[in-house]
Amino acid sequence: MVQGVSTTADKNIVDLSRGNRNRAVSKAVRATRERLQSSQDGARGFDREMMVMHVSSLLQSATIMPLFITLATAVGFYLSGDLTLLGWAFLALSTHSVITVLARRADRRDMTLPRVRKWQRIFLAGQFVMGCNWAFLLLMQCTQCVSGDGFTFFKGAVMLVAVSLTAMTNGLLRLGLVFTFLPVAVALLGNLAVNRNMNDIPLAALTVTAIAFFIYISNRLYNANLKLLSFQSEKDDLIAELEVAKSLSDEARRRAEEANLAKSRFLASMSHELRTPLNAILGFSEVMATEVLGPLNNPMYKEYSRDIHNSGQHLLNLINEILDLSRIEAGKYDLQEEAVSLLEIADDCIGMIQLRARGKNITIAEQFEPSLPQIWADEKSMRQVILNLLSNAVKFTSHGGEITVKVGWTASGGQYVSIKDNGPGIAEEEIPVVLSAFGQGSVAIKSAEQGTGLGLPIVQAILAKHGGQFLLKSRLREGTEAIAVLPAGRVLQSMPAVEEAQAVNRRRRSFA
Repeated sequence: MVQGVSTTADKNIVDLSRGNRNRAVSKAVRATRERLQSSQDGARGFDREMMVMHVSSLLQSATIMPLFITLATAVGFYLSGDLTLLGWAFLALSTHSVITVLARRADRRDMTLPRVRKWQRIFLAGQFVMGCNWAFLLLMQCTQCVSGDGFTFFKGAVMLVAVSLTAMTNGLLRLGLVFTFLPVAVALLGNLAVNRNMNDIPLAALTVTAIAFFIYISNRLYNANLKLLSFQSEKDDLIAELEVAKSLSDEARRRAEEANLAKSRFLASMSHELRTPLNAILGFSEVMATEVLGPLNNPMYKEYSRDIHNSGQHLLNLINEILDLSRIEAGKYDLQEEAVSLLEIADDCIGMIQLRARGKNITIAEQFEPSLPQIWADEKSMRQVILNLLSNAVKFTSHGGEITVKVGWTASGGQYVSIKDNGPGIAEEEIPVVLSAFGQGSVAIKSAEQGTGLGLPIVQAILAKHGGQFLLKSRLREGTEAIAVLPAGRVLQSMPAVEEAQAVNRRRRSFA
């Protein structure tokens, strides 16, 4: 890179020690953004790169100019027989050799910015001397020629080729073409002004026009190379910025994963420590509420002990949910799989929730498909899934409402449990919130029976452990339907024949 922190330094950030990484990354980000946002002069900003490219161009084309000078000398000597051409060739070849030696020396040196300025002056001086050699050739006259037109044409052709070769090899040196052919233009115009020879006008016009044209082309090529270098620099800066941002993202993700894993391990290992005092509180408060050891003289104490027991029970349920989710996140939730009946589990769960439902005068209707085969699953986990869904249905169904529990086949050969209520429902935009950990909809927030918002995430995680899925369908003021689906691979007996179950399948295609 031209300025600031290099791309290599940016890439090495990911190899720094963890303690100093953030500080180094922040510093590199600032430096990279400053490079991207700076608006420096392109020519000055890339002088070093342009000089390196110019030196490389000189070395690659080092043999072209000597061959051309030799060929021009041979043709000129054939036309004029003037030995002065040999002297000119010696001077021109010597000048070119010095420039080539200087280019080799510059190629071996470290091209720092102060040295760039120095080498620019050296190469411009070399090109000026070479221009003086070309001017000397143009001023030569053919005394032995029968007609000077042939030699004049020869000089014009040599100058055209010389201008094109110089533009090719020195196009990356700023003002290189100007310094080379400034002596040529001055010599031509001076000779024309002094001698007033009309035969020299075409030569002067052709040479000056060619010089002006190639200077224009050379500037265009120089600016195009500057643009390419600028784009390359911006691309390298963007790559460095992306790598720095990636290292930041990787570090942040690693820290988040470590923090989340530490949290999950802590909660999972605190199961015994949290439940032990709560069990003591629940046990003693229940003894006091039931007056096992004798009556309480003050009725308020009995009411207080019942409140203590209910609050402790609620707190224990919340802790159990948090611990279950933490064990799942920590990867410590193992399934104890066995052959179980989804019908029996659903029936048991309905019996456990009936008391609460009757307290709110809620009717629970059953729609079970008969003779469902057993499934290979964790009975405790499936019981927890159905109880969670039933508890939510009872909690959010108003007095006198109705809950429908369905158990049956899915169209793909699996089994499902559907629990549908006619409660207030959930807004469609709130369903993703309800399904997230600790997420609660507006109905739950307004309800007096608020929980942690972990019931449905636990249900999703347990079903995912079994390879199943959880579906939640709800509309405001129309009720909610929660569907737990287990895949066909969990069923221990194949699905009934299609011709025997077509009528049943049409009723449940929405659960596929």
